[in-house]
Amino acid sequence: MNLYKEYENKIKFFLKEIEKKKVLVLTENLKNLTVESPPRNQKADMACNVAMILSKINKKSPIDLANILKKYLLDEFKEIEKVDVAKPGFLNITFRINFWEDYLFKIIKRKSKYGANKVDVKKYNIEFVSANPTGPLHVGHCRGAVIGDVISNLLIFNGHTVTKEYYVNDYGGQVKNFIKSVYYRIIEILENKKFPEDQELYPGDYVIDIAKKIIKKNIIKSYKNFDKIFDKLSKECLHISMETIKANLSMLNVKHNSFIYESEIINSKIVSKTIEKLKKRGLVYTGKLNEPKGELSKSWKPRNQLLFKSTNFNDDIDRALQKENKDWTYFAGDIGYHANKFNRNFDILINILGADHAGYIKRIQSAVNAISNNKVHLLCIVSQLVKLFKNNKPFKMSKRQGDYITVEDLINEVGKDSVRFMMISRNNDVELDFDFQKVTEKSKDNPVFYVQYAYARINSIFRILNLNINNEIKLDKENFKLNIYEKEILNKIAEWPRCIEITLTKLQPHIIPTYLYELSTLFHAYWNMGNSNKDFRFIIDNKISNKSRLILLQSLEIVINNGMSILGVSIPKSM
Repeated sequence: MNLYKEYENKIKFFLKEIEKKKVLVLTENLKNLTVESPPRNQKADMACNVAMILSKINKKSPIDLANILKKYLLDEFKEIEKVDVAKPGFLNITFRINFWEDYLFKIIKRKSKYGANKVDVKKYNIEFVSANPTGPLHVGHCRGAVIGDVISNLLIFNGHTVTKEYYVNDYGGQVKNFIKSVYYRIIEILENKKFPEDQELYPGDYVIDIAKKIIKKNIIKSYKNFDKIFDKLSKECLHISMETIKANLSMLNVKHNSFIYESEIINSKIVSKTIEKLKKRGLVYTGKLNEPKGELSKSWKPRNQLLFKSTNFNDDIDRALQKENKDWTYFAGDIGYHANKFNRNFDILINILGADHAGYIKRIQSAVNAISNNKVHLLCIVSQLVKLFKNNKPFKMSKRQGDYITVEDLINEVGKDSVRFMMISRNNDVELDFDFQKVTEKSKDNPVFYVQYAYARINSIFRILNLNINNEIKLDKENFKLNIYEKEILNKIAEWPRCIEITLTKLQPHIIPTYLYELSTLFHAYWNMGNSNKDFRFIIDNKISNKSRLILLQSLEIVINNGMSILGVSIPKSM
């Protein structure tokens, strides 16, 4: 039901038909033809630029060509009431009222599917969050979690198959330092020995909580020999840490389908097998890297290394696969992990990365291209930083967890809905200012409240009328009518499938909350007009003033419901 796409196709077909009648000459393709919403000051339902893109080849001014096309459009499309020509040559199209009545009933029939576009169904793997299992999630992880979850919901809404995946980096130096930190906290508790002052250890109080839980479980009987109990202690630490992370994600209403552990990837030999395959294809070799730039160069020494030819795939340099001690690098582990994804037959891979991983994109994309012989597309989306503000000042909450603010702290302060809506309210490519004062206000300045309040107001109308909002409303066709303000809301409702199409194409989920806020603003403005003019009131003496409005309200409710479901934000029926 993408009205704009539908009429773009119809107009292209119409143009080819009138070309046969020698009315005009067409270019080889009409890829620049657009059908879109006109500016608000143009009282029309849609605008088409066809006269402007065809004026040159037809040797006519856009205005003259538009006036010629106007007549043929009115003859061909009986559902069109009028066509106005606007400078510099737009065709502004207005549909008959019965066309819109039929369209609204189609929306109501589609309900939860309204807005979904017809697509070739793909199998997606979306990896997001994937924070090291060394403590609770912080605000930086929060934005990536919401972006990944909303993109997943968007793809599912459009009929794709999606696996939401978390890659658990439970292998390597950081995890060992985390296990040591818990161990020293246990020793501190049991033997009253001071926790070491070591910058590589984790200082947060949450480490003490983990230590206490492990002591209470009494699975490990003696802590005298760290090396001897390392495997058992590691298993307990990682289990508790991952349970904390899952609880944090649950507070955000994020649930992954799959958890893949790096240690399992390493132990299954998939890394070594994959690198051996790449070596046979001439993509892995032993060589020396050039001296790196920056501080690292001071301690750098040239040496032979196992290298991946990522420059064959547009990366800046070839990448190391083994450390000096012959352990696999983080990148080698990622190669194994993405080989694992490839073996699971996904069509498209999406990785949601933190701001500090932006420089990692080229190398991992080159690896996926190599592994799949360019058959699988990997898209990397970077989630930029979040800055917290309160009273126009940077805001710091409890530092109990260490040197960062946790997801749990944030949700407890403002609620899950505000966090999810605001984390997705701006393009992921830009930093996000999260204003605590704004997201707790009950005003137009708080977008999540404003959208939820629109939904509650719609439901209140049906409640007062003692009507079920999901029941069919029967109308006499002759009596269907909407005023110009209601038509404006209707035009915005008709944009919803196009909003979904653009969001899906660009994978920029901030488009949806922006649309929902604009739609809700139109509704609230119209509602407020009823305070001073009874002609614009939905209810007079507990009766609906114009039954046609009920169809409009049902459609509006469907769009808000579908949009907020994709965002994972609740919509209360009363506020």
